[in-house]
Amino acid sequence: MSDIEFTIRGHVAQVKLNRPKSLNAIDPGMDRDLRAAWDEINRNPEIWVAILTAEGERAFCVGADVSKGTDRAGRMALGGGLTGIGGPLVTLTKPLIAAVQGYALGGGFELAMCADIIVAASTTQFGLPETKAGIMGECGVMHRAIRQLPHHIAMGMILTGERMKAADAFNYGLVNEVVEPAELEEAAQRWAERIAAASPLAVQAAKAAVLQRLDWPLEVALATRFEPIEAYAFTEDRHEGERAFAEKRKPEWRGR
Repeated sequence: MSDIEFTIRGHVAQVKLNRPKSLNAIDPGMDRDLRAAWDEINRNPEIWVAILTAEGERAFCVGADVSKGTDRAGRMALGGGLTGIGGPLVTLTKPLIAAVQGYALGGGFELAMCADIIVAASTTQFGLPETKAGIMGECGVMHRAIRQLPHHIAMGMILTGERMKAADAFNYGLVNEVVEPAELEEAAQRWAERIAAASPLAVQAAKAAVLQRLDWPLEVALATRFEPIEAYAFTEDRHEGERAFAEKRKPEWRGR
């Protein structure tokens, strides 16, 4: 997969966008390779957390590569299904960290917002250029922006097409951490290690429960059964957590 680098180190999967000369714009081939990466992350029980990065200093991703046309369904390829644009939505069951630098525009901004944790280099510029460029296609990025940013801040970005700097994104709660570009990879890895130190099955159950009821009224969510959490009660990791607590030692998770 030349335009996508996929590696596994320990329990951490690394997915790297690798078209820096095209500002990591996603073409149909990249889209298919990303889908293969998400499928492997979901399938492989040894993968507990994933990091999405991009090659080059200029851009994380500027969205779909319009120069390469559309996929066979006649719609732009984007994100291997992670954004739900151009096909069925792919739900990543493992935590995803996006390490973002340079331009994160349009669909690239949306791809970052699909992550559970965002670490941004100080050089990052988030943007929704659709209205400014006069090109309006899919609007998934706008739906996500209005949910992840304060209402008027998101509307300002959407209506003007102006960009947001990393420091402002941090202040608005869009990103978890801002670091210097040279520290971006290390910061993302540090987040991955912190997540991997927890029970992987508990993390996956918690993510599923939170996202499945995100838009439900609180009283309904509180009264809802969560099958992944109930199933976790019968796992080896649940018992290991209890033993480790009683024995005052660090748990040894097995993901079972």
